[in-house]
Amino acid sequence: MSDTCEGAATGNGAAEPESSDSLKAFGEVVKAFRLRARLTQEQFAERVRYSVPTVGSIEQGRRFPSAEFVERTEGVLDAFGSLRGAARHLSRRPGLASWFRQWARLEQEAVSLYTYECRLVPGLLQTEAYARRLFVNQLPPLGDAQIEAQLAARLDRQRLLRERPNAAYSFILEEHLFLRRTGGAAVTAELIEHVLGLAGLRNVEIQVMPLVQENHAGLDGPVQLLETTDHRWLGYSEGQKSGTFISDPHVVSELQMRYARMRSQALSLEDSLSLLRQMRGAV
Repeated sequence: MSDTCEGAATGNGAAEPESSDSLKAFGEVVKAFRLRARLTQEQFAERVRYSVPTVGSIEQGRRFPSAEFVERTEGVLDAFGSLRGAARHLSRRPGLASWFRQWARLEQEAVSLYTYECRLVPGLLQTEAYARRLFVNQLPPLGDAQIEAQLAARLDRQRLLRERPNAAYSFILEEHLFLRRTGGAAVTAELIEHVLGLAGLRNVEIQVMPLVQENHAGLDGPVQLLETTDHRWLGYSEGQKSGTFISDPHVVSELQMRYARMRSQALSLEDSLSLLRQMRGAV
């Protein structure tokens, strides 16, 4: 998603919360066809090969359906093309910045997702308290409804790490992201504990780039790379109020080269976890 890269302070937050009426309408259509087919959510989830929580979120209008979900649902529910048609009008996601939505959709089906971050802990790894502090500190100030919309969108994205166990997630994080203690000692301690927990997942690799590093391939800034289901690689880079989607294979190849070099420059997986535990104890 970060996600920074998610936007410096806001991460993938939109300037204001957006209407989710189209998502709710789509969810109601899915639910109506499911009930017509006399399927429970559990039975339907098994047939479309998505988790029950994901199906529930889509039916409630809280989650943007992937193209794969739409196609599988059309087949399972024999929806006469209704769902494909409705999905074409789903152009808005509450709480996500307009420039981030295309990348967020790709994230949901990515085979691999690589993230290097030097500004803030990526959105997929954030705790609620850490993310809330980022939104509260945003300038110009956000209203309570705006903060809650962006927070809900970010926490919903985090399901990817656990609901897609066959997707590989790699993160390279600068050591200073934790030393800054954004939100205070308690928030930082909880954040480190949370990151350590996620590092225990088989599909998640977390490396720390040490504070002192003479050679660094990522000095041009944060970057994300993902591999699609048809094994194409794409890139994404985000600034303070904009994001750049990168599909040029030559540029993507350069970014892959830099990411590979950073993997060798960062601490090993074991040493990274050891350092995080040391920082947790020092907070």
